[in-house]
Amino acid sequence: MSHQVRLDDDVYERIKANKRDDESFSDAVERLIGGRSLRDLRGIFDEEQVSEMREAIEAADRKDQDEVREVAERFE
Repeated sequence: MSHQVRLDDDVYERIKANKRDDESFSDAVERLIGGRSLRDLRGIFDEEQVSEMREAIEAADRKDQDEVREVAERFE
C-alpha cells in the first residue's frame, strides 16, 4: 500500500540529497528517521524486567554523578 505525502520543498530536497542511488524514497526516509522507535519495544519486557533496567540505569547515573563530584572536588 502506498500513500501520498505532502512535503515542503526544503524537506524534499534534504531527503533527495541524502537518498542513495540504490534506494527508494521510502527506503531513504526509513533510514533517515532511524528505523525502529522505542515504542516498538512496548510489550517485550515484563514489569520486573523494566524495574530492573530502571534500577540499573539509576545506579549508573548515581555512580556517574559521584565520579563527577569527585573530579570537581580535586579542582577546588
